[in-house]
Amino acid sequence: MKTRDELIDALIDLAFAEDIGDGDATTLCCIPADAIGKQRLIIKEEGVLAGVEVARRVFNRFDPELQMEVFITDGSHVKPGDVAFIVTGRVRSLLQTERLMLNIMQRMSGVATTTSRYQARLEGLKTRVLDTRKTTPGMRLLEKEAVAIGGGCNHRIGLFDMILLKDNHVDFAGGIVPAIEAARKWNVDNDKDLKIEIEVRNFDELQQVLDHGGVDRVMLDNFTLADTRKAVEIIAGRVETESSGGITIDTLRDYAECGVDYISVGALTHSVKSLDMSFKAC
Repeated sequence: MKTRDELIDALIDLAFAEDIGDGDATTLCCIPADAIGKQRLIIKEEGVLAGVEVARRVFNRFDPELQMEVFITDGSHVKPGDVAFIVTGRVRSLLQTERLMLNIMQRMSGVATTTSRYQARLEGLKTRVLDTRKTTPGMRLLEKEAVAIGGGCNHRIGLFDMILLKDNHVDFAGGIVPAIEAARKWNVDNDKDLKIEIEVRNFDELQQVLDHGGVDRVMLDNFTLADTRKAVEIIAGRVETESSGGITIDTLRDYAECGVDYISVGALTHSVKSLDMSFKAC
C-alpha cells in the first residue's frame, strides 16, 4: 500500500503531466532559461488557509531550487490582501507551477473554510462534524487533510481502514446480524482490528444491532430530529452514534442537540466553493 507522501507525489506528477505535456510553449517562448524572479500568494477572500505545506511540496518536486518564505501557516484565518508566502527562483519554474499550486490551495482552503463554518455551529456541544468519501478523485488525502485543518474530523480515509456496513451491504449479506457476524469474522480471519460501524434505517434495525452487539458505532441514516433524539435515548451510550443524510448547516445544530457523537456531511468536500487567491509577480 502506498504511503501518503507517495500518493500525493503521484497526484502532483499526474497534474504536471496533463498540464505541461511536452513543454509549456508560452513560458518557453518568452522567458529566458536563466531569468530569476519572485511571486507572492495574495489572499482575495476571507477564510481558512490550507495547503501551504502541499504547495511547498509542489514547488520542490518541480524545482528543488525554488525558495519559499512563509508568512501565514495552514489553519490560519485570512482576509483579502494578506500575503501567505513568497517564492523565489527560476521564472520558468514559477510560471509552470503556478496553476497546480493554486488549484490545490484554493480547493483545500475552500474545504477548510466550509468545515470551519460547520464546526462553529457546534460550539459548546460534544458533537463533531465528519467528512465522507464524497471527494474529488485523486485528491481525497488533500481534501480530508483540509477538513482536519478546518477543525473537523476525518471519517475513514477509504475502504481499507474501517468497516462500514451500509444498507446495500446489509441487504446483500442477508440482514443486520449476518452482516455484523461476517465483519467480525473477517477481522479475526485477517488479523485485523478495524472498527465496525453499521447503518440503520429504522428502529427495528437499530434494536437488532443493540440486541446482537459487536459494533463500535451506529449510523442513523435519514432519521428525523424526533427519531434521532429517541434513538440516542435507546442507545444510551452503549456505542458511538452518527447522524447522516441530508443534514445542512441550518439543521446541523438541531441534530447535534439530540446528543449524537458525530454528524457526517458530504458537502464538506463534494460541493465547496474554492477560496479566491492569486499568485503574482513582485
